[in-house]
Amino acid sequence: MRISRFYLNTALSEGELRLEPDVAHYIGRVLRLTPGAPVQIFNGTGREWPGEVLSVGKREVMVRLDAPRSGVAESPLKVHLGQAMSRGERMDWAIQKAVELGASEITPLHTERCEVKLQGERADKRQAHWQQIAISACEQCGRSVVPPVNSPASLADWLAALNADLKLVLHHRTEQSLATLSRPESLGLLIGPEGGLSDAEISQAERAGFKAARFGPRVLRTETAPVVALSVTQQLWGDF
Repeated sequence: MRISRFYLNTALSEGELRLEPDVAHYIGRVLRLTPGAPVQIFNGTGREWPGEVLSVGKREVMVRLDAPRSGVAESPLKVHLGQAMSRGERMDWAIQKAVELGASEITPLHTERCEVKLQGERADKRQAHWQQIAISACEQCGRSVVPPVNSPASLADWLAALNADLKLVLHHRTEQSLATLSRPESLGLLIGPEGGLSDAEISQAERAGFKAARFGPRVLRTETAPVVALSVTQQLWGDF
């Protein structure tokens, strides 16, 4: 029997809990859970609170939480993904799959050929939307720690701020093999936009300590590249 998982941004403890209206609506009106249904609640701390639904009303849902337990362990490879922004569902999909594949932090990037331009309130709304995508992905995939999706940043600012043992920029015209690289504990991954990173941006990344690396001879779409890169690096150095 599948147990529904829900994220709450609040302190949790054993006992009865009245759920927030949006979660209550989802449980009662969308999933149509009934009293006695098992649930798991988590708040991003790495722990899970198993429990069950006590009552379902028109405006509230009550659950009982049992003693907490450790959630699924995070990957030993800490990956900060710098993802050039793409339009609509492509960016949503890239973030969702990156979370499922264990990314520990995601920063949407403005790059030279990026078609998406976000500033001010629009940037804040998109960042909040993408963070909710990450939360939903954690609810689905079993992670108990929600990776932050940062506010959109310029490529230059991200390159300057990134701190990682190994930094890789995806580039299909290089011959660099990942097999020759030492195992890192933390990894920075730079993914370009639909038109690719410019030569100047690749050089800029290399000056910032990035190594050009390719994941096969084919040119990958911007939303496919993080899936491939995270899968391969998790296989080499993570928990796959």
